[in-house]
Amino acid sequence: MTQVRTTSPAQERRLPLRHNRRMIDTRAAPHPYAELTPDRVMDALTDLGMWPDGRLLALSSYENRVYRVHLDEPEQGHQAVVLKFYRPGRWSRAQIQEEHDFAAELVAGEVPVVAPLCIGGQTLHHSAGFDFSVSPLRGGRRPELDDLEVLEWIGRFLARIHTVGASRLFVHRPALDVQTFALEPAQWLKAHQMIPLEVEREWQTALTQAVDLIQTQMAQGAADRRVLRLHGDCHPGNILWTPTDLPGGGPHFVDLDDARMGPAVQDLWMLLSGDRPQRTAQLSALVDGYEQVRDFDRSELHLVEPLRTLRLIHYSAWLARRWEDPIFPVNFPWFGTPDYWRGQVQMLQEQIEQMQEAPLLV
Repeated sequence: MTQVRTTSPAQERRLPLRHNRRMIDTRAAPHPYAELTPDRVMDALTDLGMWPDGRLLALSSYENRVYRVHLDEPEQGHQAVVLKFYRPGRWSRAQIQEEHDFAAELVAGEVPVVAPLCIGGQTLHHSAGFDFSVSPLRGGRRPELDDLEVLEWIGRFLARIHTVGASRLFVHRPALDVQTFALEPAQWLKAHQMIPLEVEREWQTALTQAVDLIQTQMAQGAADRRVLRLHGDCHPGNILWTPTDLPGGGPHFVDLDDARMGPAVQDLWMLLSGDRPQRTAQLSALVDGYEQVRDFDRSELHLVEPLRTLRLIHYSAWLARRWEDPIFPVNFPWFGTPDYWRGQVQMLQEQIEQMQEAPLLV
């Protein structure tokens, strides 16, 4: 799950004030990740027969713990690898393995994704109480989404991801729906008294209106809508771009941690930004590239704003549920203040207006 800006820069500079009726005491018990010391990261690799040369770097990740490790001897041609230690309790081993199997299918279909390495006949390993994977280190930068040719190129590869994704269903991984992204997270926030009293009524009113609109719009055409296996979290930070004049240049997709079943448009809308004309031009370029490979169902375009609203609702609960992890208070100090929740009310009200406008047309 990636960070979504929910406050202004001025709000983020303020010292955090904990006005929630029930804030979690982060000192009550050590978080499981406290046990994941550098020595244990190195031990996990050596248990697989790989020998680090001593260089270890923690990479920017909130949901999981991710490390870059350099090796004494290359592993399957890779001098450096990335270890991902999955957050305990989020996914079952069957769900993680299904993510890995999807990545392997994509690689077999010549889709440029960074998939876990198969070591000892397995891609999912276990050490010191953690499930983890080992992937090749892949360089690159965020794509230039102002360049319509870049978007067209990304659209072609998204279509290839969806062609593979449409070949079968996930058995263990969940679907993207109102229940898991809005109703259940909102209920958790209320049950744990995370909304300050002075904001709760406004928030509940806006939430109810937004969810009603989401449910109405997602019901439109639902009987004929095709769901498929998605990347699920296809924002610019999960696409690595390498110059096209280099071997293998172009986009490479990383982090299938949020892969799930859903409509194809879910993997497109997070690449749109700016005002309506800008978003229309960006979407047109994505769809132009997409349709060079497979048809895109334009009836899904009315789902863009409902899907955006679902993500915003889910995001607050995602932060609150992880507050026991010390990395969250450090990196999200503005979360939980009355100003934060007032900002959420305003965003929900804006999304209510957006959902009532005509969808983007391409």
